[in-house]
Amino acid sequence: MSEQMRIMRSKELPEELRDRIVARHRSGQGYKKISAALKVPKSTVASIILKWKTFGTTRTLPRAGRPAKLSYRGRRALVREVKKNPKITVAELQRCSREMGESCRRSTITAALHQSGLYGRVARRKPLLSARHMKACMEFAKKHLKDSKMVRNKIRWSNETKIELFDLNSKRYVWRKPVTAHHLSNAVPTVKHGGGSIMLDRTTGCNRGKDECGQ
Repeated sequence: MSEQMRIMRSKELPEELRDRIVARHRSGQGYKKISAALKVPKSTVASIILKWKTFGTTRTLPRAGRPAKLSYRGRRALVREVKKNPKITVAELQRCSREMGESCRRSTITAALHQSGLYGRVARRKPLLSARHMKACMEFAKKHLKDSKMVRNKIRWSNETKIELFDLNSKRYVWRKPVTAHHLSNAVPTVKHGGGSIMLDRTTGCNRGKDECGQ
């Protein structure tokens, strides 16, 4: 694709060029020939001709409201940053936007992400599992897949551990879409930590110290 066609994707065409497109269309030329002759994307040619047929002019019509502060390209760039790092803050996104030459307020960035289906949510805490742990859990689940509910209720799920975040024992927020709370990139990993332990018992609801759990 030529440099001129790349520029026209993001900039508005001059009115004189739009008139030439309509003139060629009225003379009987097809969209493909007009696109090749004037080096304008065929989709742009089609939209200009449709606008001329609908409104009888190629001029830029008055907009319904104030133009968006953040361009489509800028919004897509912010979405890419969020997908690379869901834990990125609005302040960091604002700095990225400023570097792209589209300085805007935090509320504008938040609204743009909401339009793309991304919302700030508290990250779920999930144990940090290695590939070996994940494989063992999957094998156990497949082995007991056909067990009845009565058999599963007899299993005693327990683990003696104290769970704490790596460096922050408070809420962490992530940008994510609905139904993606348990994706690894949207969760905060937790690990075992010293300083005592508790016994977690799923079947009996035991959540006490060693002595109280009969250890």
